[in-house]
Amino acid sequence: MNVFYEEDGSFKVGAVLADNNSSLQVEAPHGKRSKIKSNAVLLHFEQPSLPEFMPLANGVAEEIDTDFLWECSPQAEFSFEELAHEYFGGKPRPVEAAGVLIRLHTAPVHFYKKGRGHYKAAPPESLKSALAAIEKRRLQAAEQERLANQLANFTFPEEFRPHLQQLLYAPDKNTLIYKALEAARAATQMTVPRLLEKCGALPSAHDYHFDRFLFEFFPTGVEFADLPKALPQDLRELQAPDDLPLAEVRAFSIDDTTTTEIDDAFSVVALPAGGWRVGIHIAAPALGFSADSAIDAAARQRLSTVYMPGRKITMLPEHVVQPFSLTADQVRPAISLYLHLAADYSITASESRLERVSIAANLRHDSLEALFNEMSIANNEREYPFAEQLHVLWQLANRLEQGRGKSAAPQNSDYSFYVENDRISIVERRRGSPVDKVVAELMIFANAEWGRQLAEHGIGAIYRAQGNGKVKMTTEPLPHQGLGVAQYVWASSPLRRYVDLINQRQLISWITKTPASYSNDSDELLTAMRDFELTYAAYGDFQKTMERYWCLRWLIQENVESSGACVVRENLVKLDHLPLFVRAPSLPDLHPGTEVEVEVAQIDLFELTLSCRFIRKTRPEFASLIT
Repeated sequence: MNVFYEEDGSFKVGAVLADNNSSLQVEAPHGKRSKIKSNAVLLHFEQPSLPEFMPLANGVAEEIDTDFLWECSPQAEFSFEELAHEYFGGKPRPVEAAGVLIRLHTAPVHFYKKGRGHYKAAPPESLKSALAAIEKRRLQAAEQERLANQLANFTFPEEFRPHLQQLLYAPDKNTLIYKALEAARAATQMTVPRLLEKCGALPSAHDYHFDRFLFEFFPTGVEFADLPKALPQDLRELQAPDDLPLAEVRAFSIDDTTTTEIDDAFSVVALPAGGWRVGIHIAAPALGFSADSAIDAAARQRLSTVYMPGRKITMLPEHVVQPFSLTADQVRPAISLYLHLAADYSITASESRLERVSIAANLRHDSLEALFNEMSIANNEREYPFAEQLHVLWQLANRLEQGRGKSAAPQNSDYSFYVENDRISIVERRRGSPVDKVVAELMIFANAEWGRQLAEHGIGAIYRAQGNGKVKMTTEPLPHQGLGVAQYVWASSPLRRYVDLINQRQLISWITKTPASYSNDSDELLTAMRDFELTYAAYGDFQKTMERYWCLRWLIQENVESSGACVVRENLVKLDHLPLFVRAPSLPDLHPGTEVEVEVAQIDLFELTLSCRFIRKTRPEFASLIT
């Protein structure tokens, strides 16, 4: 005796070796023996033979039209044998009954299983809906396959274009287009950006990184579309009040060649009784628009200018920046901090004023450093513009540095990136040069002094503090241990940072003795501070990303195959003349500061990676600080 039975959702056959009433011992066609429950048996049969039964039953099932079988079935619940009797017009043979059961079992849309061997036909409306869903899935699968094939053949489907950035930066993995893209990626063994670049959808790796940033922070674009250029009368004109006094100074700024938002300038006047009066002049855009204006709302949304090699996204639109930028041959409104210096360059008095300042020149780092440097200072060379003034500022900067408890220790390098016609130049500048020191020390002093004045007069402000190595923004005038000052506000870049713009409004209220724009416990002050801190950090990370991209582009551009490098720690090295840190897994155990030569290969501009292999040690370690 043979049996046809169901086990674990599938149908099997076996020869009965022993019948124990509630269970059977059976032997499968391939010889395996097993124990099954008696109620699992659906049919008993003698013929056909055991090996022939399943192929014949499957053949019967394949010949049965599922729709016709559904039409033949009763509305009430039925057994497969009853339906087989109806379908074949009489008592079916075992393989015919088994064929009907297999067809019922493989058509769950048409027939609902109600128990072992028992089914119920799906209601007409339910069947219609289910079949429509199946057809829809079939068409979607066909469409997905078509799109995937196009991508795999490096043709970009137009259906993808409206969703390109979403697919790259925040894909919905349940969508058909994502599944097609993932299938093509798997077939080509390429990353998604590489595949889309190959398909012509991504112009460059630069666009990939830049657009990722825009997608997150500037989803509507970088233009000031919501800011009308014709401002309502109640927002004031974009100019300083006419009654501001004109300072009797000729000020000059010191900036990089790419700087267009010039926030700060300096002046030096020799006093008749000896000594000097040094002016630190900060652009005053807060005089031109109010805290509740559309311009301020635009700045509040962006919070800072975004910097990257080759371009920037300004916090304020150009038509707002220009009337306040300290541009050469212009008279601009400014908040000035005047320092009275004795003959030994010590500060004997200070005062802050709100005034108009005449800007004589915009000096640039690249040309100024060739004239004003350690060597020219040592040789007392002063045959260049503003040499006398720069000499005074240099002496003052040294005194200020010492006053902060800082020493003139060896400094690391800064790097300037210049992109022209898609070619990159990276200029290394030693940090702590006379030009850098003058600007840095005077800005530190101004921000610390103005922070002190705001704190002493009980005017709310946003400070930058550092304690135990941690830097944070705060509304409390806490020390900045790294700078060596008792308190430190950011107030020297109001054209480029929203925190500075807020602090400038508070400074104006102190100088003019008018009510402050923000109270000490202002929610607006706290919220702006928190938003700025998060956004400024994200902008900084993006700048680092783009600088890394351009460093890799420079290596490709210059066909660099090997480079000098300096060990930072373990297997981390910094390539010479670039702000580029790379892991070199093959690096032997060397002390930090050891100079080595490494091989550079396999640069990936999408992943921003490269392969770096140790070649040889070029010089022993030396005492230096790698940052």
